[in-house]
Amino acid sequence: MVFVLLVSAGAWFGWKQLQSQDAASKPIRYVKIEGAFQYTSKDKLKQVLTPEMKRGFYHADMDTIHHLIRDLPLVAQVDVKRVWPDAVHIKIIEQKPIVRWGDKALLNKQGEVLIPEDIGEFKNLPLITGPNGQEKKLLEIMKGVYIVLKDKSMQLAEFHVNDRRAWRIKLADGLEMQLGGKAPLENMQRFLKTMDLLGEEQIAKMASVDTRYPNGYAVTWKPDTPEIDWKAIAENNKKQFRERGL
Repeated sequence: MVFVLLVSAGAWFGWKQLQSQDAASKPIRYVKIEGAFQYTSKDKLKQVLTPEMKRGFYHADMDTIHHLIRDLPLVAQVDVKRVWPDAVHIKIIEQKPIVRWGDKALLNKQGEVLIPEDIGEFKNLPLITGPNGQEKKLLEIMKGVYIVLKDKSMQLAEFHVNDRRAWRIKLADGLEMQLGGKAPLENMQRFLKTMDLLGEEQIAKMASVDTRYPNGYAVTWKPDTPEIDWKAIAENNKKQFRERGL
């Protein structure tokens, strides 16, 4: 006796069923699963469904099937229906993680914590770390930081908040910014306002920026960065201001 698993794109997979007297009297021959799957594997679905499918059309428990699938990592919604005469139809909607939360978890757009089986496949998502219980708040803050940086053609890669509420961020190009716990957003914006004066060439040479100073910031340069002629840069900026009539 064989029943068949149909996954959304139309691929058919044979699935051997162990016979029992009840299952043989009215077996489940087809299982149709609909959904746009990124994270839920066909093999995992087979594994969790097989025990109930063996029970046959009349005895398979739809509520149990619902809970088994709903409990899989990154599954958001499930709909399960018994379809006469020999099929079960299942519709699955997956979660959509948008950032990593620490070393082992993810957050969706609502700031809900998700625990995947393998965090490694999400390494390209931005990273947030911070105190537990602050996920939603920190996600909203990170969204604002992301937009501010994007306006300067900078891509946020990591956003860290420690137990003292001090901020630290890292950009996709590797530049780190220590923003502190007192007015961290204002500290970041103060640095960003100087970008046009510094120029892209100088910014590309920075390894880290510490903005925790009342009237400026400290820069750590990348190894082997040659000495910078700040006088020449200042003179060039003055020239540009004069040409713009500023």
